[in-house]
Amino acid sequence: MSEHINGPWGYDDDTLRSFPTAFKESCFRERTVLVSGAGSGLGKATACLFARLGARMVICGRNAEKLERTRMLIEELGAEVLAIPMTIRDPQQVNDLVDAGWDRFGGLDIMVNNAGGQFPQAAIDYSIKGWHAVIETNLYGTWYMMQSAARHWRDAGTGGCIVNIVAVVSRGLPGIAHTCAARGGVIALSKSVAVEWAPLGIRVNSVAPGVVETEGFGQYPPEGVSTYREANLFKRPGEARDVAEACCYLAASSGQFITGEVLNIDGGQQLWGDPWPTGRPEYFRF
Repeated sequence: MSEHINGPWGYDDDTLRSFPTAFKESCFRERTVLVSGAGSGLGKATACLFARLGARMVICGRNAEKLERTRMLIEELGAEVLAIPMTIRDPQQVNDLVDAGWDRFGGLDIMVNNAGGQFPQAAIDYSIKGWHAVIETNLYGTWYMMQSAARHWRDAGTGGCIVNIVAVVSRGLPGIAHTCAARGGVIALSKSVAVEWAPLGIRVNSVAPGVVETEGFGQYPPEGVSTYREANLFKRPGEARDVAEACCYLAASSGQFITGEVLNIDGGQQLWGDPWPTGRPEYFRF
């Protein structure tokens, strides 16, 4: 159980090597999995879990140094891995990434679109540049990845599985409204192409974390982080393993009859919760 609401945040490498899992070690043997944003946080935890379960890994991220540390850890776990520093905001870099994974491992079975980013700020104060940065990464970048994978699967005559990391947006996300717009778009997009791509044997699902503790907590002001214990029914943040296991569930045979769905990993945040990344305004205090 996470107890680090005030920091330090996230899993260290020892935890990533050994956190408990419900899945058999060989669950993804002979499967190739691409995880974006794998240099830290949820992406790193997810990539490490797939590697522990036998998958060959393709990982990417913008920070070459962090990505290299993930690559070394995955190799230590006994998995083959291809690590490519890049940005998903560039469709050519995305196509090159998928091509490279295909060339190295002879195909791709699963894509987990985790890469993204946002910053806490009142929506009324967004700059044009700030708005575009979040939308282009979280929505456009995710779409470039999805489309590239689908085209490769279509041309090869094979199916595949896409899992998109989104957010719990059913009640809005005050304080990070830009990512709410982008992630909500990814959810609707995923449902739409789940129908279009079903004849190609492609399943598309989303995992929506609520307040989950990662290194990313450090970007939020203390008054924002302090609201996270009030964000769900358990009155604590979730852990990276909660999201990683959800991705595996949807990608494994356990998810073979699931497509177009959103799996909320939120501790009941949709039902009762009030996270404010920027800090709760006085108006909403009781």
